[in-house]
Amino acid sequence: MAVTINTLRNYKEKGEAFAVLTAYDATFAQVVSEAGVDAILIGDSLGMVLQGHDSTLPVTMEQICYHVRSVAKGNRGALIMADMPFMSYGTIPSALDNAAALMRAGAHMVKLEGTDWMADTIKAISDRGIPVCAHLGLTPQFVNKFGGYKVQGRDEKQAEQMIEHACQLEAAGADVILLECVPSALAARITQAVRAPVIGIGAGKDTDGQVLVLHDMLGIPPGKKARFVKNFLAEGGSIPGAIEAYVAAVRERSFPAEEHTFKA
Repeated sequence: MAVTINTLRNYKEKGEAFAVLTAYDATFAQVVSEAGVDAILIGDSLGMVLQGHDSTLPVTMEQICYHVRSVAKGNRGALIMADMPFMSYGTIPSALDNAAALMRAGAHMVKLEGTDWMADTIKAISDRGIPVCAHLGLTPQFVNKFGGYKVQGRDEKQAEQMIEHACQLEAAGADVILLECVPSALAARITQAVRAPVIGIGAGKDTDGQVLVLHDMLGIPPGKKARFVKNFLAEGGSIPGAIEAYVAAVRERSFPAEEHTFKA
C-alpha cells in the first residue's frame, strides 16, 4: 500500500517512528522503497553528493525535476518528497509554477526552507492541493547568511522563535515539518507543539521520523562525517541490508543515539 501524508499522520498519532532517505535515481528508489523506507526525499543535497559542489545552491529546478522523474519510475510505494531549490520559491507566482512542475514530475510533496516569511507562500501552495514540508533549523540554502553549517536554536530566544515559526507554518498549511541540526530537547518541544509529523536530521530521537542522505548512511563520502551520521553499511553487510538496518533502528528509536545529537 502506498504511503501518503495520512500514513505519516497515523504514525504520529500512534507514536510510531518512520524512516526517510534520499534517493536520486530509479535503481536506488526501488531498493530504498523495497527495504521499507516510508518516504524518499529528492534533496538538493544532490548538488554535493552527485555534482561535487560545496553547497546546494547551484542546483536547478530542471535538475530536481529530472531526478524526481527518475525516482518516480523506480519507487515502490514510498511517499516522494522533492526539494524546491535555491530561489525557486522567491515569489509566490514562481513558487506555484515550480511546485506544480515538481508534482507533474512525480512528487507527492514539496519541501521549502525558511521561517515565518514562508507562511503566505506555503498557504498559496497548499491551497492549490500541493502538500508541503517546511524545513526549519539549519537550512542549507541559507549557508551564506549563517556563515557556515551551524546548529540552530541553542539559546532560549532562538528556541522559542523556532517553536513559534513551526506553529505558524503549520497553520499556513504545512503538512510536515523537517528540523535539521537543532538541539534534541528543542526538537522534542516542537514535535509536541504541532500536530503535523516532524522529521529530524541531527534533531534527536523524539521527532516523529528521521531522514538521512543515502550516501552518508552508506559511509560513502570521504572526510569528516557530520555528528548526526551513522554508517549503516558497516553493520548491514550490503546496501539493501544497510537500508533495512536503518529503517529498523529508526522504528525502534535506537537511532539516533546520544552521540548523534546536539544539546543546547
